[in-house]
Amino acid sequence: MSLRRFWNQIQSRLAPVPEIDAGLWLSAIQAYPFLQALALADQAKLRALAALFLQRKQFHGAHGLEVTDAMAVQIAAQACLPLLHWGTPREALTWYDDFVGIVVHPGEAVARRESVDEAGVVHYYDEVLLGEAMEGGPVMLSWQAVDDSRHSMAEGTSVVIHEFAHKIDMRNGAADGCPPLPPGFMGSASTRAARALWHAAWEPAYEKFREQVIIAERFGGAQPWLDSYGATAPPEFFAVACEAYFVNRAQFAQEFPTLAPQLAAFFEPGRKG
Repeated sequence: MSLRRFWNQIQSRLAPVPEIDAGLWLSAIQAYPFLQALALADQAKLRALAALFLQRKQFHGAHGLEVTDAMAVQIAAQACLPLLHWGTPREALTWYDDFVGIVVHPGEAVARRESVDEAGVVHYYDEVLLGEAMEGGPVMLSWQAVDDSRHSMAEGTSVVIHEFAHKIDMRNGAADGCPPLPPGFMGSASTRAARALWHAAWEPAYEKFREQVIIAERFGGAQPWLDSYGATAPPEFFAVACEAYFVNRAQFAQEFPTLAPQLAAFFEPGRKG
């Protein structure tokens, strides 16, 4: 028996994971069609993951917002969905062990930003946010955006999955659109080969999508199905792709046939086909 497994058993006995109330869990699952569509066995696994997540994280409401148990469960279920096939709940949640706090705003949040132009002049501006994941820090979410995603399965959007995809991307440093890939990813012989395989699919897909968005916005072309925010930078393209993959996998696979197998290999190790 490995030391890690032994320690996990000791932790389980000393600090058993509480169960999420059945009524709360059922309400959360039914609120989001992509969660309701999961197989019952996967729903049970997700419930255990979400329970441990809730035990480890701290929710804070901004501007007087009260984060209810129902709200916290809905956020936890979506945040844990990408971790569903990564071992035991305790093993899987190590991906989120660099932070504790989750700040929930009632609506959009406004962040003060600054940028430096080529002449060295500093410019200050306000950026409206529906969510934000900070490297080594908390996650911020707009509850209005979280709640709105109950009705956006066709669009393939989930602000919760988006921000937690950033957290996964950040596990090997600043977000760059390529998460830490496991050994042997899609048959690769090394970490370098795995990253090369990843970039060979993602870079052309990003450039093609970016061109589609530019044509749509500047010249009246057809709007792409995927959220156009993904065209702003490779890390955003990864996060937008992840939310679409989990919320509306069939449509995502149709739109991005070269990316869907890579996300399946990453999020569902051992899956065939």
